[in-house]
Amino acid sequence: MAKILVIDDEKAIRRSIKEILEFEKHQVEEAEEGNMALNMALKNNYDVILSDIKMPKLDGIELLQKLIENHITSAIIIMSGHGNIETAVDAVKKGAYDYLAKPIDLNRLLVCVRNALEKSDLVSETRFLKKKITKTVDMIGNSTAIQSIKDIIEKVAPTDAKVLITGSNGSGKELVARWLHEKSNRANGPLIEVNCAAIPSELIESELFGHEKGSFTSAVAQRKGKFELAEGGTLFLDEIGDMSLSAQAKVLRALQENKITRVGGDKEIKVNVRVIAATNKDLEKEIEKETFRRDLFHRLNVIPIHVPSLDDRKEDIPLLTEHFMDMICGEMGIAKKVVHPEAVKALQQRSWTGNIREFRNVIERLIILGGKEISPGDVKQYS
Repeated sequence: MAKILVIDDEKAIRRSIKEILEFEKHQVEEAEEGNMALNMALKNNYDVILSDIKMPKLDGIELLQKLIENHITSAIIIMSGHGNIETAVDAVKKGAYDYLAKPIDLNRLLVCVRNALEKSDLVSETRFLKKKITKTVDMIGNSTAIQSIKDIIEKVAPTDAKVLITGSNGSGKELVARWLHEKSNRANGPLIEVNCAAIPSELIESELFGHEKGSFTSAVAQRKGKFELAEGGTLFLDEIGDMSLSAQAKVLRALQENKITRVGGDKEIKVNVRVIAATNKDLEKEIEKETFRRDLFHRLNVIPIHVPSLDDRKEDIPLLTEHFMDMICGEMGIAKKVVHPEAVKALQQRSWTGNIREFRNVIERLIILGGKEISPGDVKQYS
């Protein structure tokens, strides 16, 4: 069953179209003018929108433009009197799916709606597949700090220079690493990520360098490590400040000589890998505490990139709000919600200790629990 919106200032026409479509088991809603229809389309997810051209306040062509500007993906069918056929054809060129001439031929109406629904299904499937293959989301923000990071990435990515990314949890260090890989000459190679904090210290060396069969109790077969798996690409060592000193020594050797040795083996294996590291710790303080090697720090810290916390770039919150509204509503398959300007200000006034990760969670919560228009009250209640 499809959800369809019918827009016409003549009640009799709306009702006759509604009856026909409901007989075909579709769910049909009505609007008598363009502004009402626009508000409905922003709050609901319609499969097909049928709109007359001549309407008071906001005509069909203006409505079409506003629907497209607001990224409404419904198939839009324009209805027009014979004197407006050229206008209807022009509407198709501007993004409408099709047009119907008045008086409406009922068979033509049903065929047009059926074809539009098939098109909507294809658009939804294409959008889903694109999400599956998209590698890296954009870096959202116009703040000086974010622009500086983007500039550094453009300059550094094409080289093989090692990069050390610092910043608090959830600030976007992984995204910076991904962009460094995507814009590098190694983009066609693998990007292998290792969360050093999530791997027990006794297993980190096996994870990074692999092991030979029988090298320890559970080593029932030979296994390649992340350095070998990243051959020709990029190895991203996240939270490297949590790596054991023993593993640090082996990573240093791998960086110096481009060679590794599997745990339990004696054969040297050449590797061609670019290493990018990230940490939420102050490594210079860790060096003073003798929990991090100074020589490894200098080997990694060729190009330092610091990712600011969200609290340090609150001017980016309006853009981030728009971005996550688009993304999350799209993932949920619902019309994008409107955020009141005062609600955006309320988001800017709040502290974001969890950074972008926390911010995204709050936007998702507001979409699910908030009103049709996200209000300052919603922000206060749900953030």
